[in-house]
Amino acid sequence: MSSIARRDLLMGAGIAMAGLSAPFPGLAGDARSARRLKVVVTGAHPDDPESGCGGTIARYTEAGHDVTILYLTRGESGIPGTAMNEAARIRTAESLKACEILRAKAVFAGQIDGHTELNETRYAEFRRLLDAENPDVVFTHWPIDTHRDHRATSLLTFDTWLQDGRKYALYYYEVDQGSQTQIYHPTDYVDISTTVECKKAACWAHASQHPETDFWIMHDAMNRFRGMEGNLKFAEAFIRHCQNPGAGPPAP
Repeated sequence: MSSIARRDLLMGAGIAMAGLSAPFPGLAGDARSARRLKVVVTGAHPDDPESGCGGTIARYTEAGHDVTILYLTRGESGIPGTAMNEAARIRTAESLKACEILRAKAVFAGQIDGHTELNETRYAEFRRLLDAENPDVVFTHWPIDTHRDHRATSLLTFDTWLQDGRKYALYYYEVDQGSQTQIYHPTDYVDISTTVECKKAACWAHASQHPETDFWIMHDAMNRFRGMEGNLKFAEAFIRHCQNPGAGPPAP
């Protein structure tokens, strides 16, 4: 199939490809980019936001927008053989280093890695934290995921979005595609060809997770694969909620 025919097929199916769709709020080419936006990325653990959409975070901060990464936990269970309080200390420091690289602000929601909860109190706590940022755009985990902490983060974020009257744009990102994120069919792509090295540096800041032999290898492959789908060198892929403010079909 020719590249033109493939492009026509994708657009006919309602898939918004980078360069062919209405741009993401606040990124290059969008008239709204003149206004400084507040972007929030929610993630279950240190390294989830960085590996899922670190290149997009860097695009936003480079464009002069404010980005907050809201971590549900401090990764307390993420270093085998290490006490939870010590693992939290190590992984918090790694998160702060990654945020410094991405020029983002870190906020921690105070839940415990591997023991996350969904109840009335937790929904209210999370909503207070997210609302305090007054976001224009929010990114979170896709909810169909093998890790319960990822699912919890997604549902806490989605519930806040509903309670807030769907007043800001909501997008979902993927992590460890295939092994964790499941049945993920992107609607939008962001070109991260100019920020992929920044994303890599942020991911490698999480040294306790052995990025060089573990999660970076998988996400590097994802960056390249999604780039191929979007006719780019490197890309991150997202699912746009169809009820976002001003949502409509892809631009012709």
